[in-house]
Amino acid sequence: MKVFILAGEASGDRLGAALMAGLKTLSDVEFEGIGGPLMQDEGMDSLFPMDELSVMGITEVLPKYRHLKRRIRQTADAALASGADVLITIDSPDFSLRVAGLVKTQSDIRTVHYVAPSVWAWRAGRAAKMARVIDHVLALLPFEPPYMHAAGMECDFTGHPVVAEPQASAAEMAQFRARHALGDAPVLLVLPGSRKGEVARLGPIFGRALAPVLAQHPSLRLIAPTTAHVAPVLREVSADWPTAPLIIDPSDMKSDDYKAEKRAAFGIASGALAASGTVSLELAASATPMVIAYDVSWISRQIIAMMLKIDTLTLVNLVSETRAIPECNGKHCNPAEISAAVLKMLDMPGAQIAAMEDTMLRLGKGGEAPGLRAARAILAGLKR
Repeated sequence: MKVFILAGEASGDRLGAALMAGLKTLSDVEFEGIGGPLMQDEGMDSLFPMDELSVMGITEVLPKYRHLKRRIRQTADAALASGADVLITIDSPDFSLRVAGLVKTQSDIRTVHYVAPSVWAWRAGRAAKMARVIDHVLALLPFEPPYMHAAGMECDFTGHPVVAEPQASAAEMAQFRARHALGDAPVLLVLPGSRKGEVARLGPIFGRALAPVLAQHPSLRLIAPTTAHVAPVLREVSADWPTAPLIIDPSDMKSDDYKAEKRAAFGIASGALAASGTVSLELAASATPMVIAYDVSWISRQIIAMMLKIDTLTLVNLVSETRAIPECNGKHCNPAEISAAVLKMLDMPGAQIAAMEDTMLRLGKGGEAPGLRAARAILAGLKR
């Protein structure tokens, strides 16, 4: 079986890698497409660097529009030339669905989109538009399939791969502390995003928010796991933080070593300050309390605010049907409100535990690995 698969950002790379591993377990399969280091570790040479697609926000995309348009055409042409049995697009809908549309106009390749569009949150009409080019959707959240069925697409809830990812052992955490001379100091994770633009925008705000936190908790150590393409930006913005973070950069590490470093950092952390996104689920999986803070450009913020149908951007809050995770988004993404939320979180870390545990159960913890479930759903769809 031949599969053309593409992802556009770090969270998609994780989903894609788990899915590829599942497909390899169930079938003889060849991969072509676009992905990051995790998908490449599963046996795919990326058509071009995935980080070229890691752009978010309306005004943020415009300067790169012509380049992205060329990449869309290049990707569609490669998919058509691959002789693939299925095209799998992962998240990044502005890119993915344009590729799928071009492919569908010239072939009958089955199309699968992994991660249902959040039509329950905003732009409800996206599902109907998506149904013109997508045959089958794999949903990460248990309440999403009815929205996709109503739009005319097949849809399976497959759970989220984060529930199957290993967590750090006590020995790994102790070794991490010794390796980085942390002693028994409390640790705060600082995670300003997986895209360069996010880190450039949020990094300085996070840095100013940390000053009052460190004043009250002077022994607190900062750790910032990141991705290879974002690490230079993070180093630049964190130079102005009140104390230098330990940056975990995968550039000079083997993939397995980086994964071990990251899960150990998550395991020892007393809490985290993080940008909105899949990272909230990673933190929940390790039972790490968090504060979520996020903002986009002023113009993007105004447009998005008019379309939003929900009052939270945090997946843990949505899946658990609580508002246990504090958020500082949009106009609230400022140093004063963020530092107050982080200080409260550090004082009452147990307030989030029940919501995080419930989230993991609802996303499939304890069942078959979601990557394998997603692979089964794709293979079943090909037989229909």
